[in-house]
Amino acid sequence: MRLHRNLVYTTIDSLNAIFNEGEYADKVVARALKKDKRWGSADRKFVAETIYEIVRWKRLYAEIAEVKEPFNRENLWRMFGVWAVLRGYPIPDWTQLQGTPERKIKGRFDELSKIRKFRESIPDWIDEVGISELGEETWNREIAAQNQPAKVILRVNTLKTTREKLRALLMDLNIETEFLDNQPDALVLKERANVFLTDAFKEGLFEVQDASSQLVAPLLDVQPGMRVVDACAGAGGKTLHLASLMQNKGQLIAMDLYESKLKQLKLRAKRNSAFNIEYRIIDSTKVIKKLQEKADRVLIDAPCSGLGVLKRNPDAKWKLQPEFIDNIRKVQADVLESYSRMVKPGGKLVYATCSVLPSENQEQVSRFLATDAGKNFELIQDRSILASESGFDGFYMALLHKKNS
Repeated sequence: MRLHRNLVYTTIDSLNAIFNEGEYADKVVARALKKDKRWGSADRKFVAETIYEIVRWKRLYAEIAEVKEPFNRENLWRMFGVWAVLRGYPIPDWTQLQGTPERKIKGRFDELSKIRKFRESIPDWIDEVGISELGEETWNREIAAQNQPAKVILRVNTLKTTREKLRALLMDLNIETEFLDNQPDALVLKERANVFLTDAFKEGLFEVQDASSQLVAPLLDVQPGMRVVDACAGAGGKTLHLASLMQNKGQLIAMDLYESKLKQLKLRAKRNSAFNIEYRIIDSTKVIKKLQEKADRVLIDAPCSGLGVLKRNPDAKWKLQPEFIDNIRKVQADVLESYSRMVKPGGKLVYATCSVLPSENQEQVSRFLATDAGKNFELIQDRSILASESGFDGFYMALLHKKNS
């Protein structure tokens, strides 16, 4: 087990882009993996996993390395040295790693691991929010679970294939998967693999979608032939799931504020052979008004803090700011009040977030039900999913029914 200079240099360059230039980790990793065509799967795995690990443990490693932001290249090398020592790599005789204090690093790690904000590598304010909303014991478990790398989950596109057929197809490519209890469209990869390079992906036989996220569309109880609105469609993971549940029959309206996201969705829908989707940019209140009381089902996958998906977006905890959470709660309340008007009497609404904070979830629904717009709705069921209990992303979803009178 030894370190290779070209892989480590790529890692350092990538960390510089994420920490100092504000780039998103997933984009930086994708770019890094294309850097050298000669790299094998083990090389690419090293680069991707090392970048994500150092991003995930940034605060802990910086504290051990005794460096502060903004990190210069020497600082980044010192943090890399901490990672290498803690992962058991022999430190090579490179100029940048000379004098790496191995015993001191291990001692500092043991010492700092007794303090949660360092042990779990989170900003003070996120730690405080977590304790205040979930309580010390639950937050302890939850933030530890959010620091475990995310599993890769596939959602089978039932417009094109079955779970059994897809599993067999992937097995032929030496990609082993497992079924997931009570989730008929899900396959869990036993080991990470770049599934996006497979013909099965290019032919639209599956999408990558976390197990918790896959529970949202079925909760909406869509039927073929209905008029369904995905009001915050984004790039459309749940839209595509709804299309398959509707068997391509009926009208599925994907709405978003951003045209760029709907363009992405169009490409994905084409690959998925999802043909019952219409695309509408929310560029004025008229777009919502035109659909007032006209939809059988409305999904509001609301903008949120993302504090349920840190295991797959570890850089989010460094980008988030306290004021963002205050602002997003106001946006959630506005979106619920406005978009819920599209549900016709007798119809259903699902409100969902990828957050574990009750203030973005149960409290938003309770507040909505007390408003003029919400008084005609009743809560049928809701579900809070914690990563510490499920092993998957943290999520919240609530199903509401609009009364006939």
